[in-house]
Amino acid sequence: LAQAVFSSTSAFTAVSLRVLLTGTMASPIASLTAEFLGTYLLVLTIGCNVLSGNTLWAGVSIACALMVGIYALGAVSGANFNPAVSAALGMSGKMPWAQVGAYCGVQVVSGIVASLCYTTLFGANFNLGPTKGFGWWQAMLCEMLYTFMLCFVVLNTAASKKLGGNNQFYGLAIGFVIVAGAYGPGAVSGGCFNPAVAIAIDTSSITKGFGWCLVYSSFEIFGAVLAVGLFKAMRPEENDESEAAPAEYGLKSKIVSECVGTFMLVLTAGLNVLVHSKAAAFSIAASLMCMIYACGDVSGGHFNPAVTVSIMLSGRNKIETPVAMYYMAAQIGAGLLGALTYALIMGGVTFPIGPGKGFGWMGVATAEIAFTFVLTYVVLCVATVRKAPAPEFTGWIIGSCVTVGGLAIGIISGGSLNPAVSFGIGVARIFFGGNLWRCFVYMLLEFIGGAAAAAVFKVTHADEYEDEGEKKPLQAEA
Repeated sequence: LAQAVFSSTSAFTAVSLRVLLTGTMASPIASLTAEFLGTYLLVLTIGCNVLSGNTLWAGVSIACALMVGIYALGAVSGANFNPAVSAALGMSGKMPWAQVGAYCGVQVVSGIVASLCYTTLFGANFNLGPTKGFGWWQAMLCEMLYTFMLCFVVLNTAASKKLGGNNQFYGLAIGFVIVAGAYGPGAVSGGCFNPAVAIAIDTSSITKGFGWCLVYSSFEIFGAVLAVGLFKAMRPEENDESEAAPAEYGLKSKIVSECVGTFMLVLTAGLNVLVHSKAAAFSIAASLMCMIYACGDVSGGHFNPAVTVSIMLSGRNKIETPVAMYYMAAQIGAGLLGALTYALIMGGVTFPIGPGKGFGWMGVATAEIAFTFVLTYVVLCVATVRKAPAPEFTGWIIGSCVTVGGLAIGIISGGSLNPAVSFGIGVARIFFGGNLWRCFVYMLLEFIGGAAAAAVFKVTHADEYEDEGEKKPLQAEA
């Protein structure tokens, strides 16, 4: 059967994801076995975490299962482990449809086998469906948007002409989409983002009811369709097989990049806050990291007007002023859309922006300026210098600044650190009686932090402002 499915070797090798990653081709039996193993590990990890009651670390555990599976088996099969991912690769022309069908079949079977194993292991199972207090449309919106995010990150980091096969961060970026989605939207829908997972859960608990997997799978495929559309809009070379990736993308691509990244960042932040996630800072940081890896080569992955201002003020022609204005307008607009989306998902519930209990505006000013400075200064130091200190870790480093600030000052100011986030929260709140002026105070403080970072960068990295010919190596005087 496998030989029949993959009888056209040239079609199989030309666009296979694993070829993009490694330049090599495994046999059909090997690739299908790899898909079975990876999907089995993923679904078994999900089931064991849920049945163990591991609410705090479950998202990290599942994300790591996906990540290690990708690094272990990506060279064999491309490590899809998800029918929505396989469908996205098919729709984008990265994988033949015969291969997509074979992969999807194996993934579904593997998921069911894994679900029966965790059911036997624990002597229990759990049903699929929206969590208590949420309706089907709220859950499906979460499933669609975060399956979109997952497929979008896969397409950009592992399958695009520019990045596919040219980086080592793809597994980290793809795996940690689960951290971004497990804690906020996961509290609404359960956080499948994978038809094989949905079908497996529903099948193993068939005595408790069956059918939600069909609804979940449909919206997850919608998410894959959306990912392909925005992937090709952001990277126009992907619309023509003969067109090479550009050295620098045009303004339209950059604006699409900034809009998508900022939208997902603000949406993730709002959902985590509203479901009272105990891992909010880490989840929000993961969303920033993943989108930087997916979009950073297109627009720089700012997703934050304070970052854009800081880079602009640091000089060195890193971004022209008119382009910076377009960036900030896109970020503010996408942030507002992200905030309205989380308000819609939560049934109109929002949250205010302002000092935490026991703190005043002086505390807010200190916290937001200091930790926005940290974020923007780190961006300048690791992403805009002539020789990046750790290119493969740039997204992780910048994302970690959100973990730093979110945990350190969340109790004081909420740890916004981003004018697009602050504006989105403030405007979404005014529909429910909030005060808009608060968000403008936050935005001002965050811009001050970004400007301060640019000023300090000019002192600490003065050599970045010298021409290469003017730089002299450190050596002892003769």
